Amino acid sequence: MDFGLMLQDYRLTTAEILYHLPDHPSLLQSYIWQELDIAPKFPVLHKFLGFWEKEIEGKLHSVKIASAELIKPASFVICKGELNIH
Repeated sequence: MDFGLMLQDYRLTTAEILYHLPDHPSLLQSYIWQELDIAPKFPVLHKFLGFWEKEIEGKLHSVKIASAELIKPASFVICKGELNIH
């Protein structure tokens, strides 16, 4: 992964793309796409989906997106109790 892109707020983005099979339009197939992208506009994903619509026969049904920051501030959790086991 490109550390420079991560510093520019690119995030690991995963999309589950459901599409209709060209020979059997009533059946759906799943395709998983993963790339560094910028939330919430996702320009890299939109470029890929544009390519899909122009070049791939399977008509898009739906797209589910998950995105996670790879570089973020450290977080701390404070405990209210402690349990010692001997």
